[in-house]
Amino acid sequence: MIIAAHGNSLRALTKYLEGISDDDIVSLEMATGQPVVYDLDDKLNVVNKEKL
Repeated sequence: MIIAAHGNSLRALTKYLEGISDDDIVSLEMATGQPVVYDLDDKLNVVNKEKL
């Protein structure tokens, strides 16, 4: 699945997937246009994250 979205939408998705706190998500830097690949297990938990 490919998701292309605005920075704030991607922050919300990243916060959910990675379990980042409200305080920490504010300082998260996300590069524009940088692909991020998540590998998920059968229960949709992140098992690997790779920035391309």
